[in-house]
Amino acid sequence: MDAVNTEFVWEALGGDPALLPRVSEVVRDGALPARLPVRELARACVGACALAAAELGARRAGLAEVPRVRVDDGAVATAFVSERHLLVDGRQPVTFAPLSRFWRTADGWVRTHANYPHHRARLLGALGLPGDASAETVASALAERSATDAEDTVYGAGGLAVALRTPEEWAGHEQGRAVAAGPLLRREVVGAGPVRRLSGESGLPAAGVRVLDLTRVIAGPVATRTLGLLGADVLRVDSPGLPELPDQHADTGFGKRSAALDLADRTDRRRFEELLAGADVVVTGYRPGALDRFGLAPQALAERRPGLVVAQLSAWGAYGPWAGRRGFDSLVQAATGIAVTEGSPGQPGALPAQALDHGTGFLLAAAVLRSLTEQREEGGTRLVRLALARTAAWLTTGGGGEGRGEGGPADAAYDRPRASYDGPDAWLAETHSSLGRLRYALSPVSFDGGPADWSRPPGTWGADEARWA
Repeated sequence: MDAVNTEFVWEALGGDPALLPRVSEVVRDGALPARLPVRELARACVGACALAAAELGARRAGLAEVPRVRVDDGAVATAFVSERHLLVDGRQPVTFAPLSRFWRTADGWVRTHANYPHHRARLLGALGLPGDASAETVASALAERSATDAEDTVYGAGGLAVALRTPEEWAGHEQGRAVAAGPLLRREVVGAGPVRRLSGESGLPAAGVRVLDLTRVIAGPVATRTLGLLGADVLRVDSPGLPELPDQHADTGFGKRSAALDLADRTDRRRFEELLAGADVVVTGYRPGALDRFGLAPQALAERRPGLVVAQLSAWGAYGPWAGRRGFDSLVQAATGIAVTEGSPGQPGALPAQALDHGTGFLLAAAVLRSLTEQREEGGTRLVRLALARTAAWLTTGGGGEGRGEGGPADAAYDRPRASYDGPDAWLAETHSSLGRLRYALSPVSFDGGPADWSRPPGTWGADEARWA
């Protein structure tokens, strides 16, 4: 059974187990309370990411010893709900649209996601409803269908809806089996490539690393936001026809720049190719195969840019009947049985944070950092793949939490003082930006000599030039 701890993640990342004693943890009672070991998952993902950053920084600086890492549950719990702590000129963000929720069906429940206008339109179109339909009208339409019928109908129309399943039902589902059969993250060398000699004057682990960020929503942007914290030049590129939600962009836009390019346009495509020619890392967060037509399949990238690190994130994984489906954290929670486990009789629930998104985001950043360490020593074009559904499988089957066997030999190397989580104030900061005065959650990635905050706040979505700094 997979343990929900830093040791397991570090092993999955191919890290040297001798470095684990460099990690110390502050356990805070009351942080991320849940039936499942959410706090342990969050702590493990952040701890592994911080250790990967400290390791890369030490290797680049020629240090004999990797800096010490400190993982504080308070910082982790605050960061895992960063979107809730964000204030823009004192205004709280909008996190979920009215049609993004659970609905009763004729035989159970279905969860929909309609935060983006195009997803809302497809949901209503699939149900045969007008564009201005109310929540009450949607409820009536879904109440007449079975949950799986609603799931298939909405997905067939390009929308997002998932039937609520128990853990046992998901374990017996073909996609559930496909996800469970794979590792927490996939790491492979997909082509030859020279050792990259990175340059950068800041002294940060990822200084001089150019990251082409092709991600949306939370998990991918959390990963690239973390790489930006660590000194990387992160340029997020989106289609001008798919603008990001403003509050979501404000929360995850720290430490990076944002440009808009239409890859179907000849001029924009040429600019994109120039960016790719100078990139060290490409991170994608779209469905498997969705970007292949633009020459962004791993093998194509290995041929065009030998020595690249390619990191791919998806909702359901690259294998199984749902591999090509869109998905979000809330939908994965519903499908995999998490919403049943965290709910009450007759009422689905949710994790205390979008922990699949945030946890997978830190895992993705950790995988990129470890790949950069390996690449600078061994060369090669490297590919890492992660999926929200696989992180969910780890959470639901990995054991770990208080009362589930935490402690013992696996934790013997860790200094684990205990405290209470009295609130997020100690891990919040404020700054001015072009978007207004921002209150935001600090990064929980912490190690000796590491950065305490991002070097730049988020700017206006799509407003930056499509070039490397």
